[in-house]
Amino acid sequence: MTKYDDASWHYEGDFPADLPPEHGATHMGMLLTWCIQNDFLAQELSEELADEVQAVKNRSLTGTSFLLTHCDGKLMEEDLNEKGNAFIRDYYDDETVFATKFQDYFSDYAQVFDISINEEYLDHNQLYRVENTWSNYDLLFPIIQERFAQWQSLYSQE
Repeated sequence: MTKYDDASWHYEGDFPADLPPEHGATHMGMLLTWCIQNDFLAQELSEELADEVQAVKNRSLTGTSFLLTHCDGKLMEEDLNEKGNAFIRDYYDDETVFATKFQDYFSDYAQVFDISINEEYLDHNQLYRVENTWSNYDLLFPIIQERFAQWQSLYSQE
């Protein structure tokens, strides 16, 4: 199974010493929130964790908390359904046809939260300081929605 990302890759890497490890998962959690809200979780996970999924949809649980508690801090192919995986594969990787034509998730995240990009890498000090809040998610949500619409349009023409 494909592992798109892992919080430990972040908090065990070039990570600000003054932040708790969960800040290494915020960017993944926000994308997972979008996936949950759009019913892109794998059926088994959706059924097994129906209450928690509903809590994310109701905004009483963040996607980051869901990711850390129920997905071991990993964004995995097995956790998404077919359509969710197809989109995330194209959007999370900056070298896909889709990302080249439009933009990848990290570039969007950097623009929304005004994160500097140095030598093709997001400034880690800024990246990990984005707060895991619903107001921040609300800033990112319309961008992901737009990318999904672009992705659907791109592949409906083939």
